[in-house]
Amino acid sequence: MNILRTAQHPDITDLTGSILHRKAARGIILQDNNILLMYTRRYHDYSLPGGGIDDGESLKQGLIRELEEETGARNIRNIEPMGVYEEYRPWYKPEHDIMHMLSYCYFCTIDAELDAPRFEDYEMANGMEVVWINIHEAIEHNKTIIAGSDKKGLSIDRETWLLEKIVELRGGALSD
Repeated sequence: MNILRTAQHPDITDLTGSILHRKAARGIILQDNNILLMYTRRYHDYSLPGGGIDDGESLKQGLIRELEEETGARNIRNIEPMGVYEEYRPWYKPEHDIMHMLSYCYFCTIDAELDAPRFEDYEMANGMEVVWINIHEAIEHNKTIIAGSDKKGLSIDRETWLLEKIVELRGGALSD
């Protein structure tokens, strides 16, 4: 899968030190101009559903598991790669200095009806919820948070860039 972008957090001045390597899978589920996203009250932002790949799990297996857990998605199919977002960002735990994250992004289709999500404790504590939202509204909302919020999470830059890339790749199918 092609790397779409490599981003380095401004607090990372060089890539020396101990690096934690992590792979994640993220789902892109579109319905007209709407996209299925995760809204997080703690950071007041929108992000693609998905998360870390478990040991022994393929990327697609991880994608399906994460979408089922986070969104309650059913019958995940037509899984097509969009690309990889690579990033280096600070790791705030003593065993590593830097996290190197590869986010494998996939377009996919799901059944219209969602089951209840199965959030992990930290996701519930952060106030995560599943939302269908106009993709352009989500982008503008995230840009507003980036510009003026002290609550901004580390992932919002990645998520906003990916949402804009989705619009670019899908062109006229996602008009304002």
